[in-house]
Amino acid sequence: MTKQEFAQALRGKLAGIPQADIEERISYCCERIDGRVQDGLSEEAAVAEIGPVDLVAEQMMSEIPLSTLVRQKVAPTRRHGAARIVLLIIGFPIWFPLLVAALAVAFSFYIAFWAVAIALYAADLGLLIGVIAALFAAGMQFATGNPAGGGFFAGAALILAGLMILLFIVCMAFSGGLVRLLGAAVMGIKKLFVGKEPEIVDNGRKGASNEA
Repeated sequence: MTKQEFAQALRGKLAGIPQADIEERISYCCERIDGRVQDGLSEEAAVAEIGPVDLVAEQMMSEIPLSTLVRQKVAPTRRHGAARIVLLIIGFPIWFPLLVAALAVAFSFYIAFWAVAIALYAADLGLLIGVIAALFAAGMQFATGNPAGGGFFAGAALILAGLMILLFIVCMAFSGGLVRLLGAAVMGIKKLFVGKEPEIVDNGRKGASNEA
């Protein structure tokens, strides 16, 4: 793939992002390609080093705030036209409550998942307190000449410490999964606003080609 083909494909993937942002990012990629060509790579190898177009486009989308994409999509332009705006206004009593309900459900699930994560961390903190208490009790038992009791509490402290470490690993994995899930959800929403623009067909040219 040449630099020009890469830039053209990237523009198609980023359609829906403000034009200034598209050109700024494509210009940066082209500068990187030119730099690698100056270092001795072929243009195709330099483009391949940048990465697949889909991956580059997804990385660029992750850097664009969702609010910017929404404003860009709903801004009144020639592509929307007055008829679409009128339809949005007329259908407002239908689509707006549905949108609010969908957002409320999504937010409820998000809060519920984080509530579970907080509960797991609280349980882990309880185990830590148990470890400290068991160690303190073991020390007291040894100090009062009761090695059997001291050994019992020391063993309990070790068991609680092991459980605490395991639960901490679970907590980290769970919260990390939530963060990744949120990132995937945001990226999915962004992809609804960003995509290849419909191809504009020149009817006159198409008719001429059919006649030929």
